[in-house]
Amino acid sequence: MAISLIFIDDHPLFRKGLMHLLQDHPEFRAVGQFADLASARDWLAQGGRADIALLDRTLGETDGMDLIPDLKAQGIKVIMLTVAEEDYEIRIAIERGVDGYVLKSSEPEHILRAIHAVHQGNTMLPAGVLQKITRGEFGQGVFDKLSQREFEIVTYVARGLTNRAIGEALGLAENTVRNHLRNILDKLGLENRVQVATLALAEGAVKKDR
Repeated sequence: MAISLIFIDDHPLFRKGLMHLLQDHPEFRAVGQFADLASARDWLAQGGRADIALLDRTLGETDGMDLIPDLKAQGIKVIMLTVAEEDYEIRIAIERGVDGYVLKSSEPEHILRAIHAVHQGNTMLPAGVLQKITRGEFGQGVFDKLSQREFEIVTYVARGLTNRAIGEALGLAENTVRNHLRNILDKLGLENRVQVATLALAEGAVKKDR
């Protein structure tokens, strides 16, 4: 039986490229493609099913990882297929429960191998990350003292979002975001959000133009 796939990416050309990639591989079957969280959630609510989702991290102004719990609840394995290659991004994805993490710059055959591996119950991660995990180096850095939620807020601060906008993105009250930011400043020994953003950009925790 063919492995059923859904594509969740806000770039039509990239989705079309994935569809083209599968044309010569009958062992795969695309059953849906979506440009945003809402349409993917609607499909799931209507009983949509698939073996694996190829999910982009950035979907317009929303975070693709927010969809992981919805996909997992339906028994769909998740491969994050994205341009985000920083260790911090990959660590968050792993903590969120992705089954694989593949960069969009990968060769097409690598993407296909990742799908096969995840379908067989294996975890697929970039080779450099696996090497760091083996050496016990993965994820070590200035932000290790932060909780997952605090680090997420750091990435939004670095992108220039206000506390209200961050709260809307994460489903938190503005006061809750403000409290988290106060804790972040204390843990990092910083004085204001500008310093937080500057540190995040300097450490590669987020790209300025993403």
